[in-house]
Order: sequence, then C-alpha cells, then structure tokens
Amino acid sequence: MKPLFHSSLYEFDKPQPSYWEATAGANNLKNEPLVESQSCDVAIIGGGYTGLSAALHLARDYDIDVCLLEAGHIGWGASGRNGGFCTMGMTKVSLEAQLRKFGVEQTRQFHQSQADAVNLVRRIGEDEGIDFLAQGDCEFVVADSDAHFAKMQKSADMKRTLLGLDVTIHGQDEFREIGYDSPHQHGAMALRPSFALHPLRYAQGLAAAAERRGARIHPRSEVIRWHKDGDSHRLETAGGSLTAKQVILTGNGFMPEHLHRGVQGRPLPLQSAIVVTRPMSDDELRQKGWHTESPIINSKHMFFYYRLLSDRRFLLGARADHSGAPAGAEKTYAGMKRSIACMWPQFADLEYTHQWRGLVCFAMNLRPSIGRMPEDRSIYFAYGYHGNGVNSATWSGRELAKWLAGKESGNSILPGHLPAIVRGRPPRFPLAGLRRQYLRVGLSVYRLRDYFDW
Repeated sequence: MKPLFHSSLYEFDKPQPSYWEATAGANNLKNEPLVESQSCDVAIIGGGYTGLSAALHLARDYDIDVCLLEAGHIGWGASGRNGGFCTMGMTKVSLEAQLRKFGVEQTRQFHQSQADAVNLVRRIGEDEGIDFLAQGDCEFVVADSDAHFAKMQKSADMKRTLLGLDVTIHGQDEFREIGYDSPHQHGAMALRPSFALHPLRYAQGLAAAAERRGARIHPRSEVIRWHKDGDSHRLETAGGSLTAKQVILTGNGFMPEHLHRGVQGRPLPLQSAIVVTRPMSDDELRQKGWHTESPIINSKHMFFYYRLLSDRRFLLGARADHSGAPAGAEKTYAGMKRSIACMWPQFADLEYTHQWRGLVCFAMNLRPSIGRMPEDRSIYFAYGYHGNGVNSATWSGRELAKWLAGKESGNSILPGHLPAIVRGRPPRFPLAGLRRQYLRVGLSVYRLRDYFDW
C-alpha cells in the first residue's frame, strides 16, 4: 500500500533537521535493533508516545513482558517533531456537537480526562526523572478579532460551568501585559493545567523509563511482515522476528496502514511544519513586548501554534502543503516566515535557524480512537489525536495498558471504562485513495471560513 505523501516523509534512517534533534542531548537508551527470533506477551508497533507509554505502564504497573518495535530512532516520528504543546483538545468536534451527541456527563468526563492527561505527563516526568524542560502554566487561545473574543467569553463560561475546567479570560490590555502585543491580538482565554515541553527529550525519557522497568525497546526495527499463526502474531523485521499473543498498533499520522486491513483508509494524515528563530536576549524580548513562556494558539480555523523556547527562541507551527514534497515544504516555510512578520512586526528582523515538518492524524469523525480490532480482538489500537498528541497519546497508552491487563477487558471491542467520544474505530474514508484530495477541500473550506470570519 503506497503512503499518501511524498517518500521523503518516510525515510526512517534520516532524522528531521529540527531544533529538538539538535538539543536533545545524550540519552540512556540501549538503541539495539531487533535481532534473531524473540517472543513476548505483548508486542507494540510504533515507538511514539502511545507505544512508549503503553510499554512503560505494562512493564512497570502490571509486570507484563512487552517488546516495542520502532521503524526509526526513538522520537523519529511526530513524538520528536511536534511543537511540544502538552495541552487539551484531541478532538475537532465542537463543544456544542459533543454535548448534543454524548450529553453533559460524557462530555465532562472526556474533558476532565484531558486535564488528567496533562497532569499524567508531569507525574511521569517527576516519577521517572525525565528532564523535558517544562515551561508555562497554561495554554493561551488568542482571539484574532473582537468577534472571536466575544465567542471566546461564551465558550469559557461553558467550559467552567458545564465541564468544570480551569479557564480564565484576559482582555486585550491585560493580555498585552502578561502575553504579547500584536495587531491580531484581541484578548485571550487561558486553559489550565496545560504547559509546554521539549518533546524529543520526553520521548527519549519515556523509552529509557520503559527499558529501566523491564520493557524491551528496539529502534530501527521496521515491521515489514505481519502474520498470524494460530493464536500468535509473528512480526518480522529486517533483522529478526517477534512472536506475541497480543499486539498494540500505534503510529498516528505515520500509521503503517499496509500492515493490517483494520486500519487501512481510516487515518487522515496532515502535514505540519515548524520554524524556529535565533535566540533573543531578555532585553530584546522586553523591547519586543513578549512576556510569556506558555504555549499559544490563535483562534482561527487554520490556526498557528507558537511559543517561546527555553533559550529564548521563537517557534511557530502551521499546516503545510498537500504533497509532502521538499519543494512544497520550502514554500510553506517561506510563507510562515512572512506570517510572523505580519502578525508580530517586532519579529520581522529575526533570522531562522531550524525548519522541519511531520504528520499529525485526523479522522473522518474528527474524534480520537481507542479500541480493539473487530477482525481480531488480540489487536489493540489508539490513534487520531488531531494535533494534540503529547498528553493524549501518553494517556491513551496508559489506558490501553490498563485495559489490556485488566479483567474488565473481557471480549469487548470497546473500552467501556473510557469516555464515549474516544471509544472504537473511526469510519473508513470512501475511496480512501482520495484522502489527500479530501484534505485539500477541507482545508480550503477552513481558509474561506477564516477569510469571511464564519
């Protein structure tokens, strides 16, 4: 099965030229590919946050023999490329639609689980000694217009009263003092307990913790064949094979759809790109009027996400082109730099030191997915975090471990202990080979909505 995007996005032997790769430092991983024939109780395909969290919790909390296979190095995929936003929001279903479809209690449970997921990342960092350079104490959503701010105030009230979330509103003048000033800043909403971190340090720390707790982690071990022999799964790599009774399939935007028909045509990868500037001095930051280290998004449908890094560089991320070809990436980076000069004229003189790209994962129902394959209930999965994977994938990995190890798993294909919005498999896209075209149309609609402020 041919990948949706240009082949340059799937070169497992090449790290992205990212700021995170340049500043990750040394790690304590064994970094040994799979060799010869091995066996385990649970095999995990994919070494991002979902798989690493599942491996850690299975080994540490349930003493289960688990082995993880990753095609690249640990942090090769989105877990080592993202913006480092540990924030809430792994669905693109509107709050009003969530309430209509799932009711107040299930919607509240889902949003509380997102806050719990943020706290889970902090707790893992503390318990396992992971120095992931935490920054900020909330996520700001910045209104792009006065009309957006008015809607934001109503949304904040619903989040507080119905969902019990910690949400505050800051007017334009107040946010200028605690956040930043810009022609496109019309006030902001702050959601807690969100924060920012170094995503690759976190991924490497999860892997080291899982290994220390007894899990086997094998990078550079792409699964090239997957067979079922009786009750056992056999995963073959270039260097060896792994036999297991149960499999957890992860991958999110880099989901290996060719390995199992149960995921084929269901994920919708979107390309995301990031640029990072040179460092700024504290005096320079004061002159430019930037006051926060908390992660930020703006209120548009086609939003930017941005933050100040620990060494005073500015990071900005945005959706990228539809092909994934290197030439398209260069055009995306150039457009992002022009956008920075437009949104923050005081940053127009900054040079750029890093630029890179990766894939996030959407679904046709705009919801995350945790479940078991109806075709084979010994296969578990979690994916579809809609650009919010740091805490969501960590939490999903833990919940998979809890479900797989617990008596309540039974024979159900749905995780009944989890909020209804995350249960089960997303629908398959009709004519799944046209997903990039669907993506093009969808993003064009969002751009039109932003242009006309719908």
